[in-house]
Amino acid sequence: MPKASARSTPVKLPPALGALADSVIEAKLPNGLRVRLLPNAGVPTCSYYTFFKVGARNERPGITGISHLFEHMMFNGAKKYGPGMFDKVLESNGGSSNAYTSNDLTVYYEDFMAEALETVIDLESDRMRSLAVTPKMLASERQVVMEERRLRVDNEIAGMMDEELGALVYKAHPYRWPVIGWMGDIENISREDCLDYFRTYYAPNNATIYVAGDFDPKQALAMIKKAYGNIKAGPPVPGVLDAEPEQKGERRANVHYPAQAHSLMIAWRGPKGDDPDTFVLDVVQYALSVGQSSRLNRKLVFELELAVGVSVDWTWRFDPGTFTVGLELKAGGDPAKAEAALYAELEKLAKDGLDARELEKAKNNLAGTLMRELATNSGRAHALGTYELMLGDWRRGLALPNAYERINSDDVKRVVAKYLGAERRNVVTLIPTNGVEA
Repeated sequence: MPKASARSTPVKLPPALGALADSVIEAKLPNGLRVRLLPNAGVPTCSYYTFFKVGARNERPGITGISHLFEHMMFNGAKKYGPGMFDKVLESNGGSSNAYTSNDLTVYYEDFMAEALETVIDLESDRMRSLAVTPKMLASERQVVMEERRLRVDNEIAGMMDEELGALVYKAHPYRWPVIGWMGDIENISREDCLDYFRTYYAPNNATIYVAGDFDPKQALAMIKKAYGNIKAGPPVPGVLDAEPEQKGERRANVHYPAQAHSLMIAWRGPKGDDPDTFVLDVVQYALSVGQSSRLNRKLVFELELAVGVSVDWTWRFDPGTFTVGLELKAGGDPAKAEAALYAELEKLAKDGLDARELEKAKNNLAGTLMRELATNSGRAHALGTYELMLGDWRRGLALPNAYERINSDDVKRVVAKYLGAERRNVVTLIPTNGVEA
């Protein structure tokens, strides 16, 4: 059987994670399917993750939202397990399932008792091999996704603002449309579109499986080879061109909608997920917004009382992603004052960096978040799979505590000045239309 491969890597890992790295077993089937086994006999349970390297980034105008649509369709029957059988069989074996779609990935996962591993392998390989994309199933899931869009975007303030923000930040890149897709495209995606998409992106050569839990690695790999080995590889996956032009000035948009107060979403385009500057922005995100004593909470919420809520979102992406600050203002709050206060804090950060206490706190919080995710089978499979897809190697993810520890205040100053300047910002303002705010 394949050997754990982490021992030969030059990546330096924290001592606490060395044993985990040594336990990882890697394999690749002739059809291109990558398999990662993370045995852990501590609890008689397993988690099973299938990562497909496909998301909104791989779509085009006319079929936006098709990746998310597939997230729904993948649970509705294949050749061996028909409509409704996937969850029925899994739940009868004490398991549960879920999935999510992002700009870059679509991920399916199950948690279950260890003795059900062979059944889960059978379920997952069945839908990779022979998903039933019937007109009836497509019509049904199309309506579900359209209703989800109405709920989460068309009638939800944060969804509307986020959609408007994406169109501001990106002019040419596929990140400009929402993961859920445009309503007109969702309505018109055809069965032929779905079949072509499935053959290309849901093939074994575009997938990585992570299994974590109580199992015999040799037996598990044999079962996976038997179940997936005869699934044909798909065609080469088309590349995604990043033709996004350089932003040369601030961009603004307003959203008018009934609300009790103004809100703001402000975003800057950052680096790719595997760029070292990404890890510096991780530290900046935590220093600015995590905890009541974080910079923006302390200044904008408690001291100046301009906002009732502050959030910072910085998510790794294959191509340059967005560093986004959200401000929920109090009733009667002035958006211009809130913006000015935010920019003053960022300018201060670019000039002075973080003091030793703030820097250490942000690093500790980041390392703590990583370690907590690695404490469970599901978290371990999800974390290492995400690291591999985003960073090119799961070992780089396990080495993140060391990478964060090397970041200093000068790094913070440099990165904030480079990415979070006035000429690179994009601002969406919610303007209440119900008379509450004149």
